[in-house]
Amino acid sequence: MKCFNNAADALAGTTFDGMSIMAGGFGLCGIPENLISALRDAGTKNLTVISNNAGVDGFGLGILLATGQIKKMISSYVGENKLFERLYLSGELDLEFNPQGTLAERIRAGGAGIPGFYTKTGVGTLVAEGKEHKDFNGQTYLLETGLVADLAIVHAWKGDREGNLVFRKAARNFNPLMATAARITIAEVEELVEVGSLDPDQIHTPGIFVQRIFKAQGLEKRVEQRTVRKRN
Repeated sequence: MKCFNNAADALAGTTFDGMSIMAGGFGLCGIPENLISALRDAGTKNLTVISNNAGVDGFGLGILLATGQIKKMISSYVGENKLFERLYLSGELDLEFNPQGTLAERIRAGGAGIPGFYTKTGVGTLVAEGKEHKDFNGQTYLLETGLVADLAIVHAWKGDREGNLVFRKAARNFNPLMATAARITIAEVEELVEVGSLDPDQIHTPGIFVQRIFKAQGLEKRVEQRTVRKRN
């Protein structure tokens, strides 16, 4: 059975201390709000979280930083979270920093069964420290490894009862990549529909990658930085 009543039920039996979790989203766009809250309530600790960012103070992954459940972040952009900054500078939080494109490709590679790849991004910077270098056609590249997690938590617009997913607009960010790169993938969806309701040509993530699915409730969909034009 793939369908569950809520995030807590969907998470049951999948979490353990010290696990690695991929969390979809970009800033606060397309984040699995229900599943992040359920992880907080589950109390699972010493987590390694792979995510483009760490949310903001008091929302998104920021609530797991506030409870001390995250031990390490593998991220790209972390500049919107003051708590993250304090924890990192005090040595309470480990950080594996990745250029954004490199992070996306590490996740894609993990989902495709590719253990490593070479990229020019980061050559000559702190990112390159301790990594294998190799020359191709007179250019130097770094070896980066693919990423695979114990669990991926993703947010989709629509999903059917077999786990086929459709993402909407900017929420189609890291979510589809992460859904393929974990041993278990749990999807929260805004609309849960019957099998056959989705146009097969519009499905972004096939249900074979999704083990559990449920209809999300009470989504806030906060805007990270709201900027509006002044009217004349």
